[in-house]
Amino acid sequence: MRYRTLGSTGIQVSSLCLGAMMFGAWGNPDHDDATAVIRTALDAGVNIIDTADVYSGGESEVIVGKAVAGRRDDIVLATKVSSPMGPGLNQRGASRRWIVRACEESLRRLGTDHIDLYQVHRPDPATDLDETLGALSDLVHAGKIRYAGSSTFAPSAIVRAQWTAERRQRERFVCEQPPYSLLARGVEGDVLPTCETYRMGVLAWSPLAGGWLSGRWHRHAADPSSHRTRTMPFRTTLAHYDMDVPANQAKLDAATRLAGIAEEAGLTLIQLALTFVTTHPAVTAAIIGPRTADHLHDQLSAADVVLEPDVLDRIDRVVAPGTDLNPEDTGYNAAVLADPRRRRRAVLR
Repeated sequence: MRYRTLGSTGIQVSSLCLGAMMFGAWGNPDHDDATAVIRTALDAGVNIIDTADVYSGGESEVIVGKAVAGRRDDIVLATKVSSPMGPGLNQRGASRRWIVRACEESLRRLGTDHIDLYQVHRPDPATDLDETLGALSDLVHAGKIRYAGSSTFAPSAIVRAQWTAERRQRERFVCEQPPYSLLARGVEGDVLPTCETYRMGVLAWSPLAGGWLSGRWHRHAADPSSHRTRTMPFRTTLAHYDMDVPANQAKLDAATRLAGIAEEAGLTLIQLALTFVTTHPAVTAAIIGPRTADHLHDQLSAADVVLEPDVLDRIDRVVAPGTDLNPEDTGYNAAVLADPRRRRRAVLR
């Protein structure tokens, strides 16, 4: 296992981060089995775990808490806030009111007195960044969290957050968590360079492109029982409501070609995909999301792989640098694009 410094924090973390989204009702509902998977990862040298309050409605945090009991001091524990956690209008977002409450609930589920990295899961356009950073700063000063981070923020939002922290004397985001894979390379153009500029750590989510780079997608388009397929069909299937999704066909074609590159290099497609992500100089760790022990074994096998320049050059010819084959894989669509009224000048009659 390789270890890298998380941004400018001085904290050393493994180049593979254990993502816990698949532990609980969304993936593996067997708590004992999921706990065993987590402990196997820790035994293999993984020392950072990333979860979120929204994963299986908090169940993932409970499982992680059980698994790290007795080993808490050896682990960098990360979780996230802002996704809906109930029917209430204020049970979501990045307001001070919700962040403080959600943090307390995450601490309780995780069975710990502090969170090492507390991340805003998605931008909240309804809340001023100073409000969010002020609440996070207070949690740092109270000892409830050690550092704050962002997830799936646009480059402009990353910069605004850094400027706000500097001007208002707030704790700054020390880490960004963007989607990044062989099939979703859009962040190479601006997000990753911006993170480098501000010496932010980068935890890349979905390095296997939601399963497209697991090595099984050339045989069938998707597992209809999976959480991803049910909730994100435009990212995971070749057709949706009898409509073709050409972008996903392009992903399937690219994955097939990439599998050939991996085979010629003596690697599995999983090893190629994970190592590609961790090869980028801005990336601290790739977040792996195993559901079972077998999945974990396959993904941990990438920990010591090195890709030669000629392999990386061949990858660039399949998916051009800075390219997202499916725009849905960006993970976040700006609110300004969703509301036509914010894109059109009002007509006076």
